[in-house]
Amino acid sequence: MDEKKQAGRQILIFLAITFVITYGIELLLIAPLIGSSDINAAMAAQSLIAGVMFAPTFGAILTRLITKEGFLGSNLYFSINVRKNLKYYGIVWPGFAALIVLGAALYFLVFPSTYDGNMGYAAAVLNAQSATQLTVDEVKQAMLLQIVMGVILSPFVNIINCFGEEWGCRCYLLPKLLTCFKVVPAVLIDGLIWGLWHAPLVAVAGLNYGMGYLGYPVTGILAMCVFCVVIGIILSYVTIKTSSCVPAILGHGMINGFATIGIYFTSLETPYNVFLGPAPTGLIGGAGFIVLAGYLLFKLYREEKNTLQFEKQGDTIQKES
Repeated sequence: MDEKKQAGRQILIFLAITFVITYGIELLLIAPLIGSSDINAAMAAQSLIAGVMFAPTFGAILTRLITKEGFLGSNLYFSINVRKNLKYYGIVWPGFAALIVLGAALYFLVFPSTYDGNMGYAAAVLNAQSATQLTVDEVKQAMLLQIVMGVILSPFVNIINCFGEEWGCRCYLLPKLLTCFKVVPAVLIDGLIWGLWHAPLVAVAGLNYGMGYLGYPVTGILAMCVFCVVIGIILSYVTIKTSSCVPAILGHGMINGFATIGIYFTSLETPYNVFLGPAPTGLIGGAGFIVLAGYLLFKLYREEKNTLQFEKQGDTIQKES
């Protein structure tokens, strides 16, 4: 079978398996448990959400078995090689942490009324968790420690769940898309698929955007798709450049563990706009990621164009000789 047709078949099988498993579990099992006053039901929902993060990897494994692609002789994207790929690791860690902080700062500059220097939101969360009344200084010390620990530990705390998504989406689906399409559409399609894969959680669990906003849940799903396309470009770039899932996993972990840090600096009196910031899931909070994604996508386009021109020149020389 032609390589492109084979890749197209594998893409369809992978998507069918991954989306049926994900949507089935989230709509039939998780949705009824979300928001339950029963603590056991709520814990079961969280466990199912964590488990469904492995659907893309499960889909990739099953697709390899069904299509007889197997695992031997193919790139499984497990290499680390930090020294050789240091700059790509640097993009996701600590690069992502810096972009999250800068995005939150930009949001508060645009909407200063949403910023609370006394960290009222953080105080409310910490007081609820500890069942005590912390002073402003105690809240600030606790948040400083949380920021430092978040930057250091977020990529590793979330490494298992993020592997479940990245090995399927970036290390199986993306190479197949690159076989069928040029690099720009392949990377964009990969990000869009990743965003749509999150759709049920956005709708039933309020993932990233909560519930009850204008246009719920469609506007939330669209915003999630934009966010996933942007982040997906960067994660795809480091995956392509390193031929490894490790940088993407670390970057994804940083996003999952550190993205909400700006929210702790918001005011209880003036609510923030989830579609704008201060988290990177908003357009302003995610401005740094948007700029970086645009730059990296252009780099991929230019590199592919130069490679094709070089190959075309080589073919011309061979024909003339």
